[in-house]
This record gives sequence, structure tokens and C-alpha cells, in this order.
Amino acid sequence: MMNISARNTDYKELNAALRDAKGDCSITDCLGQRFIAAGMSDKNIKITGIPGNALGAYLNGAVLEVMGNAQDAVGDTMNDGKIIVHGNIGDAAGYAMRGGKIFVKGNAGYRAGIHMKAYKEKQPIMVIGGKCGSFLGEYQAGGTIIVLGLSNDRKNIVGNYPSTGMHGGKIYLRSDCHGIKFPSQVTAHAADATDIEQIRPAVSEFAELFGLNAEEILSAPFTVVTPDSKNPYKQMYVAN
Repeated sequence: MMNISARNTDYKELNAALRDAKGDCSITDCLGQRFIAAGMSDKNIKITGIPGNALGAYLNGAVLEVMGNAQDAVGDTMNDGKIIVHGNIGDAAGYAMRGGKIFVKGNAGYRAGIHMKAYKEKQPIMVIGGKCGSFLGEYQAGGTIIVLGLSNDRKNIVGNYPSTGMHGGKIYLRSDCHGIKFPSQVTAHAADATDIEQIRPAVSEFAELFGLNAEEILSAPFTVVTPDSKNPYKQMYVAN
């Protein structure tokens, strides 16, 4: 694996080095460089340090693994591939994400999954191990968001106004969601065995990545959030 030091290197130079590298890469000394691996399709990239905004934007098949935290807009308009973050991430993760997978061990900021969409075989998945801020799944049109709340405190698993404008896809929350107010355009119900089986592969992959027990995670109660069949937002969009 080729090592690339990001010390004193701007994002254009860093991405040029990634494109020129033969095979997989390791980036060290990363300090806020934006657009790392944007549009890349054919590499495994391990990152030490903190990548800047839009990590993996337009990602098209590459696998990115961040050994710490990442900033805003992780996986912006991601098409395929995988992003693994061992820490926390900032706001707007998975903005307009249309394929691939994002796995985050820690927490996510505001507007995770905003405008996430799906089409035929393109079914994006985002799994957040901790909690999410306000406006989770805002205007979500497709795909699956799973929030596990593994941080073991008593605060709500999501912030205010989850699923505002949601008109497609599903959100799974590992909580009974007592005290969380959802908009009238969505329905929230306790997950049954069929619901749990639908997310088992994603949760199992998450658990394997971060050394956790999938069965223990799945044994807790989950809430499933979907658009209501009378959702007025559906009238404004073309169904996939």
C-alpha cells in the first residue's frame, strides 16, 4: 500500500497524488483537505487525520476508511462504494446520496441523509452508530438510514424535526422514540421481525467493521419511519 503524506498539501495536490498512485493508498497527516477521493472508483484508501468537507463526493466504487473524525458532507452525491468512519462526522452526511454505503461508528450532525434517493438497483445505506442531530432524513426520497444510538446516554437518538419532507425510503431508529415528534406526513411504528431482517445485513456489516455484536444490537427495540401513504410530498415527485 502506497503512503501519501498530506502535510502542507492542498486538496488538489492530494487528489492528483491519489489518481496517480498505483493500487491502494494510505493518507497520513490529513488536516482538513476537501474533496478527498472525489469521484474515485478503483481504490481502497485509508486516512489518518481529519479529512475536510465533501470526503468521497461523487464516489463511484472506491472504499474509504477514516481512522478518526470527518467533517461535513461526507459522501455528497455518492454513487457507489463505501465510506467507513471510526469517529464522528459533521453535518449533511450523504447529501443526495444515490448509492453505496456509509458506516459511522460515532455520531452525525444535522441533516444526515438529506435528499437521499434510490433508483432500481441503486439503494444507498447509511448506518450511524451513535446519534444524529436535527433534520435527519430531510426530504429523503429513497434508501435506508439506520441510527443505532450506541452511546449509552439518556438523550434522544435524534434531534428535532426528523424526516421533515420525507417522501421515500425508510429510517430505522434503535429506540422506542418516546418523546420524539415526527411530522404528520410520516408514520412511525415499532419494528417487527420482517423489518429487523431487512436491516440485518447492514447492521451485521457495521458490527463486523467496528468489532461489535450484531445480535446484541438487533435485540433492542427499533422504530421504523416511512412516508405516510397520504404524504402530500409524494404528489410533487416522480416515483422510482
